[in-house]
Amino acid sequence: MFNTREKVLEYGLSFPDTYRDAPFHDDNWQLVRYKGNKKAFLWTYEKDGYLNLNLKVDPIKAHFWRDVYKSVIPGYHQNKEHWNTVILDGSIPDKDIKLMIAESFDLVSDSTSKRIYEAVKRIPYGKVATYSQVAEAVGNRKMSRAVGNALHKNPDPSSIPCFRVVNAKGELSGEFAFGGKDRQKQLLEAEGIEVINGRVDLSKYQCDLRP
Repeated sequence: MFNTREKVLEYGLSFPDTYRDAPFHDDNWQLVRYKGNKKAFLWTYEKDGYLNLNLKVDPIKAHFWRDVYKSVIPGYHQNKEHWNTVILDGSIPDKDIKLMIAESFDLVSDSTSKRIYEAVKRIPYGKVATYSQVAEAVGNRKMSRAVGNALHKNPDPSSIPCFRVVNAKGELSGEFAFGGKDRQKQLLEAEGIEVINGRVDLSKYQCDLRP
């Protein structure tokens, strides 16, 4: 997927409230910024025959990524503690490139996504919530689509239980991002939630996310 600059920029622009920028009057440097504070979270440029990405990183994770992949190095021309350079030489799986971009976005934004993830973490074991419930929990019931987009980019499915989120009719996601739609059903059933014809009985399993 990430074999061209345009593909990378397209993914960066799929995050909410983002825009493309080329601040140096040099086509080799193309950035994606967050509108809220105009901070860049994705820098793209070609160097030594490869497309490179500069991504903001939690200092705790900076060395983790560098240890996992030789093609992740301290940030080129940026703070080495808070930025990594990701060299797209084909050695890094797309899923981890996506994860690093998502982490960078969350660090520079005031992140609606962060608030969505925190709300989802509050859904109890053996219960579900709807997209609009999660949206309401972060301040705007009309943000159901933003909730869906954030959960599709869930950076940590092991601790953010997006499988507990269903639509207003109790129906499961037709495009569950982490293992396919059957995986969501399996995860819900493992918690004792009955799924009949792709739907959960909200009167029985819906939780209350209000403070």
